[in-house]
Amino acid sequence: MSFSLTRRALLGAGFAAALAGLGAGASAQTVLRYGHNNSPDSVVGQQADWLAGEIAKNTGGSVEVEVYPASQLGKLQELAEAVSLGTVALSHNTAGAYSTLYEPLGALDTPYLYRDVDHLMKVMDVDGPVMSGLNEGLIASAGVRVLYAFYFGARQLTANEAFHAPAELAGKKIRAVPFPIYLTAVEGLGAAPVPVDWSEVPTALATGVVAGQENPVNIILSNKLYDVQSTLMLTGHIASAELVVINEDVWQGLTEEEREGIRAAARTVRDRATAAVRDKEAEQIEELKSLGMTVIGPEEGLDLDAFRTSVKALVHERFDEKYGDLYAKIDAVK
Repeated sequence: MSFSLTRRALLGAGFAAALAGLGAGASAQTVLRYGHNNSPDSVVGQQADWLAGEIAKNTGGSVEVEVYPASQLGKLQELAEAVSLGTVALSHNTAGAYSTLYEPLGALDTPYLYRDVDHLMKVMDVDGPVMSGLNEGLIASAGVRVLYAFYFGARQLTANEAFHAPAELAGKKIRAVPFPIYLTAVEGLGAAPVPVDWSEVPTALATGVVAGQENPVNIILSNKLYDVQSTLMLTGHIASAELVVINEDVWQGLTEEEREGIRAAARTVRDRATAAVRDKEAEQIEELKSLGMTVIGPEEGLDLDAFRTSVKALVHERFDEKYGDLYAKIDAVK
C-alpha cells in the first residue's frame, strides 16, 4: 500500500474497501516517498538514507522509505507543497522554506538569532516549548508535521572576489534562498539578493547570473562550488537547522507501533546528522582551502561586527513586529 497520495485522497478514490480488507494476519507494507533537493553524498542528503534504514529496522520492514534526492520530485517550493498535498510523504528543508506553509516558521532562520549550536538544537526540539507550538500550527495550517530537526551548519558567503564589510558588497548580485528571511539576510550583508532555486545555482554561478551565494560549508564542498567560486567569507550569518517533515494524513494512517518506530528513528538520525555536521565544519573549511579557495575570517580582516550590525538592523526593521514574541520565547530557552 503506497501513501504517496494522502489517506484522504485514497479513500476518496475508492480505496476504502482495500484498506478495510487488511484485517488481522494481513501482510501489508507502507511505502513512503522522501523527496529532497540535496546531493546524496552530502550529510544532509545522507541523513535521509539513514532515516530510511532506521525506519525499516524499527518497524520490522512494515514501513519502507524510498529516497529521491537532487530535486527528482521537485524544487524547493514544490516539495514543500507536495508534502502538504500528500503527493510526497516526507521531505526536508529549511524552516524558511516551510514558512510558505505556516508563516511563523520563518522566524527560526532569522540571522544571528542563536547563542550557539546547543541553543539552536534546544529550540528545535519537537517536544520543546518553541517547536511544539509551531508544529501544532503547521499541522493545523498545512497538514504537515515536523518529525525532527538537525543542525545544518552556519551559512557562509562565497564569491569570486573578497569582501570584508557590507559596503563592499553594494550592488553585487548574490543568490538567496527565495524566502523572505533569506532575502533579508543577503540584503543585510550589503548585497543585492537574487532568488534562485537551489537546482539552478551552479549554472547561475558559472554563467555570472549571480556573483556569489551563501550556504554551510558542507553544502559548498559536496556540491563542488569551489569550481565556480574562489573566496569563502566566514560571515556565519545564519545558524540553521533542516526540518524533516511528514504529511499528517500519512502519519495518522500509521499504526501506533509504526509511529513509535519512526520517532525512535528520528531521534537517532537527528543526533547522528547533527554530530556529523558539527564535527566536520572546521575540517571542511580546511579542505576548501586545499582545493584552492581563499578563506577570509576576522583574522584576515573580515569585519564580522559590521556584518552582524547591518543584518540585525534590517531584521529588526522588517520582522520584529511579526516575530517579536517568538524571538523572546527563543531567547528564553536555556
